[in-house]
Amino acid sequence: MAPPPTHERELTEPSVLTDAHGCLRPGAIGWSRRPLHDARLRGSLGRKKRWTYWGVLGPDFFLALTLADIDYLGLATASFVRLSAKKLVERVAVTPLARGISLPDAAQGGRLRFDGVGLHLGMEDDGQDTRLTARLATLGGDRLDAEVLVRRPDGHESVNVVIPWSARRFQLTSKQVALPAEGRIRVNGETIPVGQGAFACLDYGRGIWPHRTTWNWAAASGVCDTRTIGLNLGGLWTRGTGMTENGFVLDGRVHKIGEEVSFELDRAHLDRPWRIRDAGGRRVDLVFSPGHVRHVRVELLLLGSELHHAIGSFDGTLVGDDGERIGVHGLRGWAEEHRARW
Repeated sequence: MAPPPTHERELTEPSVLTDAHGCLRPGAIGWSRRPLHDARLRGSLGRKKRWTYWGVLGPDFFLALTLADIDYLGLATASFVRLSAKKLVERVAVTPLARGISLPDAAQGGRLRFDGVGLHLGMEDDGQDTRLTARLATLGGDRLDAEVLVRRPDGHESVNVVIPWSARRFQLTSKQVALPAEGRIRVNGETIPVGQGAFACLDYGRGIWPHRTTWNWAAASGVCDTRTIGLNLGGLWTRGTGMTENGFVLDGRVHKIGEEVSFELDRAHLDRPWRIRDAGGRRVDLVFSPGHVRHVRVELLLLGSELHHAIGSFDGTLVGDDGERIGVHGLRGWAEEHRARW
């Protein structure tokens, strides 16, 4: 039996996110299978948040690159973890008023660069494929040099959603999963090939946010029983808006999930399994088994961030738009819970 149809509106034509006063245009609310929005943000001093994040997960490594402009600060980060050794190599640069960071209004296309002391990041997107580059040197003596080409197969769909808290608080997100990646990463003299079994995920975000936010996010990509699956699931932050960022890509086609999902985790023991499901497990019923776990907390007077992040694997069941039950077995990815005052 097919699940009930989603109440969310599917957009098929290009759309402008905001009006001349910086308010969310009602006609921009919805979801699409490819990026369609011009995400130019206006006004709302201090509340505008823009970021482009790439995560690349291979059989024994995780590479994450971030460029973010949160209106009063800029953030550039490169993180690498060799999962078998559980060794983190990371460099973070913070710039006042996001100096040195310029982010485009579209989710695809454009050349992003950051050059700082001990850190270079590049994200060059030709509208089809994206070339990621990173070079860093840490104060502890670690060095990393990475070059990864992320390919978008022809016709490959993604989850693109506008989340409307109000006319003046909203978020556009583009989550692009199950993108094959190739290249190489050199860490402290060792070269790690990026190829078979490596997939990339783009998290593109542009919006005007409240000061306090909590969200859950899970993303994974891989091959199960000869079928390529990429999933994107979110919780907490979309409640009450009538929209979700939930969906999965099966062999390149998006199956949109309009139901909210919940993340059940033991915050005191993040290495224990997490349960991720919608009400009654009608379309999403997954167990996430963490491997590498990380907890980061930063407190700066009125600002703060607490992140629980884990890399591991997903097992369970997803249900497609047509009612097909898709078994998920050892699908590799990550899950997180993030609380922010920003």
